[in-house]
Amino acid sequence: MDARQLEYFLAIVEHGGFSKAAAALHVAQPSLSQAMANLEADLGVCLFHRMGRGVVLSEAGAELLEPSRRVLRDLTAVRDRAAALSGLNGGTVEVAAMPSPGIEPLTTLTHRFTELHPSVTVSSRAAFTPEETIALVRSGACELGLLGTAAPAALSGLDVLPMEQQPFVVVAAPEGDITDGATLRPQDLGGQKLIASRGGTLMRTIVDDITARTDGTDIVAIVDHRASILPLVLTGVGIAVLPASWTRLARRCGAAVAAIEPTAHLHVAMISLPAHLTPGARAFLDLAGVYARHKSSRAA
Repeated sequence: MDARQLEYFLAIVEHGGFSKAAAALHVAQPSLSQAMANLEADLGVCLFHRMGRGVVLSEAGAELLEPSRRVLRDLTAVRDRAAALSGLNGGTVEVAAMPSPGIEPLTTLTHRFTELHPSVTVSSRAAFTPEETIALVRSGACELGLLGTAAPAALSGLDVLPMEQQPFVVVAAPEGDITDGATLRPQDLGGQKLIASRGGTLMRTIVDDITARTDGTDIVAIVDHRASILPLVLTGVGIAVLPASWTRLARRCGAAVAAIEPTAHLHVAMISLPAHLTPGARAFLDLAGVYARHKSSRAA
């Protein structure tokens, strides 16, 4: 067994088959198939079930998925460390991020990180729930994760770095009846049309609470992708309740942003495995620690 075989194994899983993996790796499919046959022979297990032209991961293959990712991550860390010792730079930091933390603090962290380490690529992978973010980090698909939860996160087997607490705000179209910079009570939103995310999120819980406590307030649009919310607001479809991470972007687009009192807070944290971090990921995590301390000192 060697690193090349593990790389091929993970590529087949990622791309859903041998032919697509071979194309992505720029190798001949027979060579890829032979490498997998040799790996299965070495391990003594079947990694894939062949079904027509496709493949499905076997139970043994699923069990070996996370260890394989960790082995390749550790090899990358060794290469990155050797490169650092020789004065070279490079590599990729994989970060899973939920939509709102993916606006902030990810934008600020990426901006600062790329200034300090211009030869290192920051790769952000979308996750829509805390559970998805946690799974991507636990599996080794991403080294770091940015998640937002209704209460401070406490996770077994993972390191948790609290980053900030984001209050929720109202975002509305310009020249409407909501004034930028105002402070509103939930009952002030009576009669408004609301754009909401699907059930199960803190955002949706707040919206449902507003509709239950006010007269004439209706949900007019439900969207899965948070990136769709701001364009809908700007075209006048309705108003939205979003974490404060959206404030700067919303105002740059011309939207009005108003505070809500009282409101819930999104607890943003960065998670990582206690070990298996590449030097690039460690540097990104250290930068996140600086960001968190700065936020904490400003709030004090």
